[in-house]
Amino acid sequence: MYKSENRTAFLFNLFAGVAIFISALGLFALSTYSAQIRIKEIGIRKVLGASVFGIVKLLSREFVILVFIAILIASPIAYYLSTNWLQTFAYKINLNVFTFILGSILSLGIALFTISLQAVKAALANRYIV
Repeated sequence: MYKSENRTAFLFNLFAGVAIFISALGLFALSTYSAQIRIKEIGIRKVLGASVFGIVKLLSREFVILVFIAILIASPIAYYLSTNWLQTFAYKINLNVFTFILGSILSLGIALFTISLQAVKAALANRYIV
């Protein structure tokens, strides 16, 4: 009875995984570019005694804010669309908040992992800029 739904779910999961991978690559590239642009600022902060954690926090803050705004925009839309889709089934279930909280935590975790790789690399670099 739900054979088409299973195929749709498989394709949705496949393309969602590809989309997450591509977005993580884009976020990695954007954080690399941001670290390269701010390399003099990072060097000055290191000379003045900034810790690696402070530099990582400085580089990660703007990306985390953007991811949080994206979560705030996407969650109500996903809730609305999912609720409408679930109402078409014979056995109805309600969505709970924990699903969206878990998705938000996972997306923030992926973003922080992606950004922190480059931020730690930039904070630990010992480059001399003339």
